[in-house]
Amino acid sequence: MDFALVLFIALVVTGLFAAWDRFVRRPRLMKEGKIDAKDPILIEYSKAFLPVILIVFVLRSFVVEPFRIPSGSMLPSLHIGDFILVNKFIFGVRLPIVDEKVADVSSPERGDVMVFRFPHDESINYIKRVVGLPGDRITYTDKELVINGEKMAQIDARDDVLREIGNNKATIGHFEETLGGIEHSILVDSAKPGTNMKFSVPEGHFFVMGDNRDYSNDSRYWGFVSEENIIGQAFFIWFSWDSNNGGGIDWSRIGHPID
Repeated sequence: MDFALVLFIALVVTGLFAAWDRFVRRPRLMKEGKIDAKDPILIEYSKAFLPVILIVFVLRSFVVEPFRIPSGSMLPSLHIGDFILVNKFIFGVRLPIVDEKVADVSSPERGDVMVFRFPHDESINYIKRVVGLPGDRITYTDKELVINGEKMAQIDARDDVLREIGNNKATIGHFEETLGGIEHSILVDSAKPGTNMKFSVPEGHFFVMGDNRDYSNDSRYWGFVSEENIIGQAFFIWFSWDSNNGGGIDWSRIGHPID
């Protein structure tokens, strides 16, 4: 079940109990002279938890929401086990549960790291980098991006990564790419054959890719992200669990901004 829906149900239930106590039970007790009567346990818990649930619901629905990175598609920018915060306000105010936008704030820009509901199964959340904006013409040739006729700069970081793939090991190239004025790291596996792709981004949609270019399931394979599916912009790593090395907190990643 959707956690936002669980929070909403909890908010309604505790709110109803607290309201019944405030406007029905308490006035009746005052008339009967039983002002010091002890609250039933449901009323006591409802009044105690209502403010907490309300604050969490409002913050999570309109301001910021935590997510966990489950895969390596955004390496080296985001690692498996990173716990991140997502700004839900920056791309517009949406009503919780129904996800209906009620106010525009700004639109995603090229280079933003964005969390969204997967277009083919909206119960799943994805995180990728925004590459193409509405109206853009995108070509992906020999593992290089060309947007509206302009090649996106890639600089070899000379920091290759050794990765295990099945029973083999492959050397993954590490590059610094500039995308929309934002410089970020990407990984490219030179052993995997490149494919030539061309896309035209329709209005109201965005083209997204993972930074781990040869190991990312993204817009190259399943299409564009509708504006209606956007959740928010990832901006901060608040915790990280190093599951690849036997578990444990990765203190070196905690507190890092996401760019």
